[in-house]
Amino acid sequence: MPRRKAGQLIAIEVDILLEALRLNTAGVEEFHGFALAKQLRDGAQSQGLTAHGTLYKALGRLETAGLLESSLEDPDIAEHAGRPRRRLYRLTSAGRLAAAAAIAEDAAAEQPRWYPGIEPA
Repeated sequence: MPRRKAGQLIAIEVDILLEALRLNTAGVEEFHGFALAKQLRDGAQSQGLTAHGTLYKALGRLETAGLLESSLEDPDIAEHAGRPRRRLYRLTSAGRLAAAAAIAEDAAAEQPRWYPGIEPA
């Protein structure tokens, strides 16, 4: 399998950014990996999600690239819910630009994908 070029996103990374943009457009500023996995599995991007490990590695790469930021949720919230703290992700301005570029690139393709809730810029 050929290596990807530096700075080039793979399909699951694009799917994550587009879902983050869709959530953001709907007023959801932060999301956690499990909720994102459910959204991807239930949505049009389900073919890209092969395992949660794949998702979390992709989230890490996107954060390293500056397209997402993350923080741990408030410990009181997790304790009240009776579960471990979640890592919450948010789209950065660079992530918004990358998602918009992916939408524009796709819109120019012969067979564009459909991104529910997001219109090409």
